Amino acid sequence: MTDPTVRSRLPLAISAALSLFILAGVGGVALYGTSPGRGNSAGAECRAAKPVAERLAPLARGDVAAFNATSAPAPAPNLAFTGPDGAPTTLADFRGKTVLLNLWATWCAPCRQEMPALDKLQADLGGDGFQVVAVNIDTRNLDRPKAWLREAGVQNLAYYADPQAKVFQDLRRAGKAVGLPITLLIDPQGCKLGVLAGPAAWDSPDALKLVRAALERSVSTPKG
Repeated sequence: MTDPTVRSRLPLAISAALSLFILAGVGGVALYGTSPGRGNSAGAECRAAKPVAERLAPLARGDVAAFNATSAPAPAPNLAFTGPDGAPTTLADFRGKTVLLNLWATWCAPCRQEMPALDKLQADLGGDGFQVVAVNIDTRNLDRPKAWLREAGVQNLAYYADPQAKVFQDLRRAGKAVGLPITLLIDPQGCKLGVLAGPAAWDSPDALKLVRAALERSVSTPKG
C-alpha cells in the first residue's frame, strides 16, 4: 500500500481517480470539481472577504495548485454533523475562526493519503484563530474511521462525522462539490474563500503559505 505520508502528486492523482470511480458507483457522481453556486448573494460580511480571496488566488500553486479562490465570497452552507462528543455541531459553531473544512471517508484512498498532512497542518497552525475540521462521511462500519485514524497516527484532528453523508449531499446540491475529498477554506464570518477538489499536501510550504495568507485577515481587518 502507498505510504500515507508520501506527497507525490502522481500517486495522489491515480488514487483520486480510483476513489472517484468508487464514489460514482455508490452515489452517481461522475467528476471531481466544483461549480459556482447560484442564487446565493454575498452579504456585507462576505464582501469584506473579497480582498482576502483575491490575495489567495496567486498562491494557488505547487502542492495546492488546484485551490480555486472564489471571485465573489458568499456564506458557506451551514452544514450539520456531529462533534467529538457526538453532540450536534454546525459550521456556525466555528464562527470567529478560519476553518479548513475537509470531507473524507475511509473507502476514499486519496482521503486517507492526505489525512496525515491535514493532521500536521492542524498541529502547525491550529489554535484560537484556525482549525482543520475533517468530517468523516462513512455510512457503514462506523467504528472503522476512528480505528483507522489511530492506526495512521493522526493525533491532532478532532473527530467530526456525518454517518448519513448528508453534509456531502448538501454541498453537492449547493454546487460546491461532486467528489471526494473536497476541502473548503472558510473565513471567520462563515464566508467561503475557496475550494480544492481532490487531494493535496496540506502540510507543504505552498499550503502553509496559502492558509497563513487567509489568516492575515484577522490582523488587517479592523473590529467594530
